[in-house]
Parts: sequence; structure tokens; C-alpha cells
Amino acid sequence: MRNILARAGGLLLLTLTLVSVGGAALATEIIANRSVAPNALSLAAARSIFGMRQVKWPDGTPIRVFVLPDQHPVHVALCKERLNLFPYQLRQSWDRLVYSGMAQAPNEAASEEELINKVAATPGAIGYVRKAKVNDAVKKLSLE
Repeated sequence: MRNILARAGGLLLLTLTLVSVGGAALATEIIANRSVAPNALSLAAARSIFGMRQVKWPDGTPIRVFVLPDQHPVHVALCKERLNLFPYQLRQSWDRLVYSGMAQAPNEAASEEELINKVAATPGAIGYVRKAKVNDAVKKLSLE
């Protein structure tokens, strides 16, 4: 009986470890072009920017939002873990603003590498990637 309990406990520990490692692999960082003045965003500001409602940085520079496809695991992680939204809620917000003529849809990148390159090359740009993918061409913005 003790062997069964020990094995079950070991299996449970292994499962929890794999789940926590999997979640950490999808942790996201919000990145911005080096020209962007703020180094941190409030949750409300991040939701407003990625929701396409805030269109300028505090210094007046236009914000260019870059995103990954709706079903991309990093996009899903950003929505759920950082913005406290479901991806479909963000899409509904974009669609509502675009169809009403109030805003343009965010710019979509096919991959994280493409997103990093576009954010690095576009003044006022913002996006997101896995923590492990952030490089020196862009800066990380902390979320307060």
C-alpha cells in the first residue's frame, strides 16, 4: 500500500511540475519600440492600448499595436494572464471599433520573430512575446 501511495504522490508531483513548466513557457512580456517613453503600464492602460481605445502615447506619438493570430498560444496567454480577458473578448472589442469606424484593427504578425522585428522597426509600436524571446532590439514594459 505504501508503494502505491508513494508512486501516486510521485506521479502527482511530476504532473504538477509539468503543468507549472508549461505555464511558465508561455509567460508573456509586453514589448515596445525603444522610442516609447513609458517603461511601465497600468493594467487599465494595457487593456486600453491592446483594445485599440488608446491611440497615442503620453508624448503624443501614435501607438502602433502588433499582435499574433487569435489562436496563437502566446496571444491566448497575453489575454488571459496579463490582460485578464478572453481572446474572443478582445476580438469583439476590435471588431466593434473597426465596424463602427472608430479605430483600425491591430497589425497582425505571423510569428513572434516577425512581431519583434516590426515592433523594433516601428516608432511608437507595442506588442508581446514569450519572455525567452525578448531581445535588445525592443524594450520590455512592466505591467503594474
